[in-house]
Amino acid sequence: MLESSFGLAFFLKRTSNNSKIRTVYFRITIDGVPKETSTKRKWEATRWDQKTERAIGTKEDAKALNFFLDTLIIKINEYKTENMYSGKPITAQKVMDYILGKNTNRAKVLEEFQKHNDEMTALLGKGYAKGTLDRFTITINHLKAFIRLKFNAQDLEFSDLNLAFIKDFEFYLRSVRNCSNNTTLKYIANFKKIVLRAIDHEVILKDPFKNFKGKKSKIIKKPLSTQELYELERHYFSTDRLNVVRDVFVFQCYTGLAYIDVYQLKKTDIKVGIDKQSWIMSERQKTGSSTNVPLLPQALKIIEKYKDHPLCIQRGTVLPVASNQKMNEYLKEIALLCAFPFTLNTHMARRTFGSTVTLQNNVPINVVKEMLGHSSVKQTEAYAITEQLTVGREMALLNERINKSKPNMCESDAAILRRLEKEIEDIKKKYNVSDPHLLNLKN
Repeated sequence: MLESSFGLAFFLKRTSNNSKIRTVYFRITIDGVPKETSTKRKWEATRWDQKTERAIGTKEDAKALNFFLDTLIIKINEYKTENMYSGKPITAQKVMDYILGKNTNRAKVLEEFQKHNDEMTALLGKGYAKGTLDRFTITINHLKAFIRLKFNAQDLEFSDLNLAFIKDFEFYLRSVRNCSNNTTLKYIANFKKIVLRAIDHEVILKDPFKNFKGKKSKIIKKPLSTQELYELERHYFSTDRLNVVRDVFVFQCYTGLAYIDVYQLKKTDIKVGIDKQSWIMSERQKTGSSTNVPLLPQALKIIEKYKDHPLCIQRGTVLPVASNQKMNEYLKEIALLCAFPFTLNTHMARRTFGSTVTLQNNVPINVVKEMLGHSSVKQTEAYAITEQLTVGREMALLNERINKSKPNMCESDAAILRRLEKEIEDIKKKYNVSDPHLLNLKN
């Protein structure tokens, strides 16, 4: 709750035997509690107006003192406003300490960033994944390099941060580091988390990100099409290394498991479902949400293929999965050998399951959501990328429905012609005439 009353006054106070020269003091009163201190400025009593609480006259020294007092008021009001927006209570002592610089925290930016990363390291597996830590580690390394390049310093204080700093860091990421728009904004978001943490710890009051705006580019991450998945499954590779990686990727395509989940998949995670068939019943490493996926024949075949693999026996895992770095490296090689006009990566397999394998084959999106372990259908909608085959099939069905609903024009024309011929015959009989024009009417 903010203060219910606030008062600020400037006045002169005798601090020596000199009766003419006095010290300018200011007093802050909040909720009836006063705190006063010296401004360290001296002034003549005869040139001071206590009603206006300002120096008298137009001389430069009077203007300088009044400007200083006005600046002090602005600083106090800014402090009050910042606390008001953050919902923090203020007292006369807090304001006084702020003005005198007693509560100024000299915490360093990179120092606090490293503390955050150290805390995250201690909590790996207890709410944080290694991939998240890696992203913050990369961010702090970029920030260190930027500070050295821009300021020729090893670190900066949080008070040095402002909007210009943020924009310069953004420009550095885009230009020097050659980061894409979305990657740049991810690093900026990581850095913003550290700044907000500093604000929470009252290291700084103002948020330098307040007026910063960045918009992510929408990227459509396409899955494999039915034909591409078919070609990948049947492609012959001369090395076991690529065959194993391909099989793991294909297994992901038919189960929807993310890389870390297929890497950690244990034989004990394969269980018999309510339908008496084999299911994967486990928890997603990223979110902890449950994943229950019936195993398709293609996935079962791959499990059977590697059940006696030495690495699987050693780890107790279902498949001999390599590191994510190696997987993606070998998948690039596989894409080249298969003549795919794009790069393969482990997450493309999950998208292929969500789009090509399930949604394209009319599996309801809410069912796909459960198998993917998503918390909402909105997440799953991002996977609903319809390929040309599906579009063609749906348009063919639409064309069939439209044609069924249209009248048969040939039959309609024939009926009209028969009616006209009958009318002509009736007219001929009625008037007993053989008008050539009348006879040719039906033509």
